[in-house]
Amino acid sequence: MIKILIADDSAFMRKVLSDLFAAQPDFEVVGTAINGRDAIEKVKQYDPDLLTMDVQMPVMDGLNALAVIMEIHPMPVVMLSSLTKEGTDETIRALSLGAVDFISKAGGSISRIDTIEADILAKCRAAAKANVRSAVAGARAAERAEKEREKKKTASPVMRRIDLPRHTAHETPTGPSPFAAGKWENPLLRPRSKVFTPHSTSPAEVVPPTAGGGKLVAIGTSTGGPQALQSVITRLPKDLPCGVVVVQHMPPGFTKSLAARLDSLSAVHVKEAEDGDLIRPGCVYIAPGNYHMRVSGSGGGRKIVLGQDPPVGNHRPAVNVLFDSVAPIGRRLVAVIMTGMGSDGTEGMKKIKAEGGYSIAQDESTSVVYGMPKSVVDAGLADEIRPVTDIARAIVAAVER
Repeated sequence: MIKILIADDSAFMRKVLSDLFAAQPDFEVVGTAINGRDAIEKVKQYDPDLLTMDVQMPVMDGLNALAVIMEIHPMPVVMLSSLTKEGTDETIRALSLGAVDFISKAGGSISRIDTIEADILAKCRAAAKANVRSAVAGARAAERAEKEREKKKTASPVMRRIDLPRHTAHETPTGPSPFAAGKWENPLLRPRSKVFTPHSTSPAEVVPPTAGGGKLVAIGTSTGGPQALQSVITRLPKDLPCGVVVVQHMPPGFTKSLAARLDSLSAVHVKEAEDGDLIRPGCVYIAPGNYHMRVSGSGGGRKIVLGQDPPVGNHRPAVNVLFDSVAPIGRRLVAVIMTGMGSDGTEGMKKIKAEGGYSIAQDESTSVVYGMPKSVVDAGLADEIRPVTDIARAIVAAVER
């Protein structure tokens, strides 16, 4: 039985959602809340398995309430949001704060709930299984470990006293003087046996700035992905010598807001991919919702190719489609699979490994849903298994190899 708490400032919406869940054999509505502050108190009181929460509420909105809840009582949260530009931006912020999923309210409210009833129930059932508390705890532990490593790196060196032999001004060295009879010469003034000449590079040999050494990073993720992507992409250095392509399962309209938010927080440039985009070093390209993304070309001529061919495994964009297209890059490819439901990416990763590519999987402790990474790990396809806070470091190290 899934104990659910419903937070919405609309009495109508509280009633509609309560009736919907109460009619299901696997849900129990333990309470309702009228605003964000009320939701925080009800979470403490009822300890529900799942919280649905509207973004826009008086007294305390859903975003501020979510931030508090994820700090004091991490749990699965599904947000209700509008499809307006403001609504999509707020939804991305909510997902970055730790919300598992969201339900879009067409026209600003769920006036025709019967048209999305199945979607609401499916998302809430899936969200209730999310490993939010363990993921938050794991991420915090990994972050503490990372800070400890950085602290040790920057710690002041220990000064140790070394006793050197002491001589007085009246001591006379024994043996012949090295300066006698011209026997001593300064080694720095000896003639060089070979003069070093720098290698001159002809214009034809210069690597184009778009090539990035011919390497590429490909990332696939789903449920819990926006928060994981924020953890990884914001840690990538500005001078990353190659481009990064990302598939995040997300409907149309939301990937642009996701890219804009990550771009504002990161040293690298992040954008929603457009058909024909040239892949440049230090740039991250996120597949737009409802479009498959592939990579064509080689070296400095690699480009983004978007298409609306049929969904693969019910996904468009699909991680397998991206991974299939980049597998021929071989040893110059670094593929990353992160939190998400199901197994999208595993078949593509098999092809990547067969071509000699390098793979990194997010670990179970920091995954909101340990589905997609688990599938890759269980298939023996992961070269590294890392907590989310360590994935950027692993990417940089793999690219530099």
